[in-house]
Order: sequence, then structure tokens, then C-alpha cells
Amino acid sequence: MTTGELSPKELGLSLSDMDVPEPAGEGARRPEPLAMVIFGASGDLAHRKILPALSRLAARGSLPEEFSVIGVARSPLSDDDFRQRALEADPSGKSSEWKKRVAHFSYIAGDDADPTTFTRLAQKLCDTDASAGTAGNRLYYLATVPAQFAVVVRGLGRLGLNVAGKPGGFARLVIEKPFGTDLDSARQLSADIHAHFDEAQVFRIDHYMGKETVQNILALRFANSVFEPIWNRRHVDHVQVMVAESLGVEGRGEFYEHAGALRDIVQNHLMQVLALTLMEPPGAAEGDVIRDEKVKLLGSVAVFDEQEAAAAVVRGQYGAGTVGGEPVPAYRDEPGVDAHSEVETYVAMRVDVDNWRWAGVPIFVRTGKRLPQRVTEVVMVFQRPPHLPFAGKLARDLRRDSLTLRIQPDEGISLMFGAKVPGPTFKVSSVSMDFSYKQSFPDQTVDAYDRLLLDAMVGDPMLFIRDDEVQRAWTIVRPIQESFADWHPPLARYAAGSWGPEEADRLIGTVNRHWRNSL
Repeated sequence: MTTGELSPKELGLSLSDMDVPEPAGEGARRPEPLAMVIFGASGDLAHRKILPALSRLAARGSLPEEFSVIGVARSPLSDDDFRQRALEADPSGKSSEWKKRVAHFSYIAGDDADPTTFTRLAQKLCDTDASAGTAGNRLYYLATVPAQFAVVVRGLGRLGLNVAGKPGGFARLVIEKPFGTDLDSARQLSADIHAHFDEAQVFRIDHYMGKETVQNILALRFANSVFEPIWNRRHVDHVQVMVAESLGVEGRGEFYEHAGALRDIVQNHLMQVLALTLMEPPGAAEGDVIRDEKVKLLGSVAVFDEQEAAAAVVRGQYGAGTVGGEPVPAYRDEPGVDAHSEVETYVAMRVDVDNWRWAGVPIFVRTGKRLPQRVTEVVMVFQRPPHLPFAGKLARDLRRDSLTLRIQPDEGISLMFGAKVPGPTFKVSSVSMDFSYKQSFPDQTVDAYDRLLLDAMVGDPMLFIRDDEVQRAWTIVRPIQESFADWHPPLARYAAGSWGPEEADRLIGTVNRHWRNSL
């Protein structure tokens, strides 16, 4: 500071009053100049997730100066209309960094099936390279309905937009789930994409992988020597993975009639969390190294035949009930749902992993709508000690030791173990030791889309789903889908606000275990 200048403090200003980017932090990554094209830019995903994430990245100084967004959708918007929508995505409304970049944004009103849409896009990209300095680098984000994925990819490939606009640049494709609706459609989508984009260019996004607590599974396992030695069949009794939702279909009944819990959650979210939890230690924290281990784990998951699937999987559907003290309708009474629908809103199943680490360990996964609360967690339940010297009533309240990884919404980790109850007798009871992300890292949480968008911009594939992962997950799910269609296993009923059907309790009860419910 030169003589005569006043500091911000002397002027009565705090950092929060000054419109400067937040520090990006040690080891921060800043992308190269690029133009981002959002197909479906007028839709809900762009409005709720993508544009707000970009605004937060700008506020943290994580976007390059030479950055622009080109929105493509059928809605008849002007450039100014799109820029206004982008400005409204900034929660603070004060970020000059975001405003500076939005000034370069533009919009193309057109149909993905119309070749002229891509002709106009090609010209717009050239103009953007000149006006915003985006250097021929492209990031295409498919925020459209899945039926349009292949249409957009073909349109890009037809005009050579699947390669960088300049030598030494990049062209990447970000695709939202679902990646197909079954194994055959997933293979066809893969073939359509690979006709124009190499696998290294493709970033399949599952927002669960962007959650800090999902990534913390890796840190917990491989940064702590206390856990890794007991993370195997010698010490683990069984494993539970749960994705519970208190909401119903929320006006998306027509969509859910074609999806169901198996496709919507089991094939993607549950399989990804399961793979991270059970995979072998990777040689390095690098994209393909970690993804190789996930694929190996999924490759060890035993695949049912149709008859086995009908017996080992419970499918359910919620009826009327009470959630959060409010009465809610049955699934069949939701708007857009067939009054005689056989679509499952709940799935519970046993998974067997046939490898050295997990052979013989029962693994149970479940997901459902209209359960008592929204919670995603992994519970690792450990074996009992070989001998309890204080058995009987002295250990009546002693449960198996367990480690719970809470992924959402109360992110953290709980370790349950036995401790002596104060008093004259040697009574032992289970107690819990908790770690909370919110308490340990206040104001440091990052939205999943912030992390995933930044990773796609810098070309880090670690948290994205590779093609062989998709294929293997569908291979596991395929006989279950076919059993639902061919064997028509009974559709178990459960009241909204309960933890699911009794049939699911009997499923885990076959190995004399019970579900660890959060409430």
C-alpha cells in the first residue's frame, strides 16, 4: 500500500462488503478458457442446479476470465432474456465476477432435431471464441430429456463440433443420468455416443458422486489405519446401504410410472455408493485408477437369474399414510399414476460379493419413497466379540458395534460401541461417538454440482461414471427387471410414513439380522 492510501479497515469496510472473489484455497484448480453449451438451457435443471453452481464458482474465483455460456433450447428467449435468468441464479445478486461473465452469455432458440440449430451453434462458438477469448475449448452439457441425448450427439458430430475449435484444445460431453433404461438401451446409447466422442471425452454425471460425504468414504477408508484392517469378512458381520426419501413422486407421477425405484435409485446411486464402500484400495487418487477398482467390485457382485431375483428381492408400493404429521395419498392416487399401477416405489435386496474380502458377508440395500425421513447412509455392522464375560442382563442393551456413514442430510459419521454404564454393577450398554460435517467444517460445504462442473471443466474424470461401470450396473439389475416383468413377484404394500413392507423385514431376517432405521 502506497503512502496516503487508506486500507479497507480504515475505510470501515469488511471483506464481506467488498465485491471480490472468494479465495479459491490451496491447491485450487482453475480451468482453461472455455465455452460451455447447455442443451435444455431453459429447463428446470439449468435453472435450479447448473446456473447457480456456475455463479458460485465465479464468486470463488474458480471460473476462467475467458468463459461464456451458450444456452440452447426450444423456448423463444433472447440473449438478454437468458442473461437475466443467469443473473437471477446468483443467490447474492452482488457478484461482479458473475456479472462480468454473464455479459458474454448468449442463447439459441432451436430444436435439437433441426440441423440448422447446430449450424447456428457452430457460428456462435466461433463468434464466442473471438469475443470472449474461449480458445476453441468446448464443454457440452446435455440437460435435456434422455430421449434427446443421441439426437444432440449426432448433431454435434455432423458438423465436427465433437472436436476442439482449435489445435490443442478440448471438446467434452457431460451427460445426466439415466444412462439408458436397461442394459440394451445403455449399450445403444454408448454406441451412439462413441460414434462421435471418445470415452475420454465423456463425463457421465451422477450428483451423488459430488457429495462431500460420498467422497469421504474414500478418506475414511484409506486415510485412517484404524479402519482398513477391519474392513473385511473377518470383522464385518453384514453391511446395509439405504437411500430413503420422505417425499412421494411430487407431481412426476407420469415419469415415475416409467422409472420405478429399481431404475431410479438402485442401478445408479446405490451401486455407486456400494462400489466405493466395498472396493479394494486404489493405487492412487486418480480418475481411472479409482474407477478401475469400482468396476472390479461391481464385477464381483453375484448376478441373479430371474428365479433367484424373484425370491431375493422385495418390491413394494406405498399406500396412504402420514409423513411428518401430515396425511399423504397412496401412490396409486397420485396425479399421473395409473389407478392399478404395479410400479415399485420401494426395493430391498440382498447383494453377495464374491471376492476374497467380502465372501460370505450379507450385504443388504434398500430404497423407498414416503419413508419416515430423508436419509442416505451406509451401516457397517461388526461381528460380536467371541466371548462376553458379562453376559445375560448385564449386556442386555449391548448391540453389535457399527460404523454409520451418513451421506445426507445430517452428513457425518457415527461409531457405536460398548461402554460401562455408571453404577455398582458391570452393566454394559451401546453408546455412540459422532462426527458432524456441519460442526467440524462450518461454512465449508460445497454443492455437488459445483464440484462436478469444475471437474468436468478441468478434465478430472474421477467422480464421473465410466461406460463399463454403467454396463456392469445394468448387468446386475437386468435379471431383476426381467423377474418383475416375467415372474410378477408380489407387490408388497406399506403405509406411507413406515420403514417399508414387512416382507423386507423377513428378507433381512433370513440371516437373523434387522434393519438399522434412523429414527
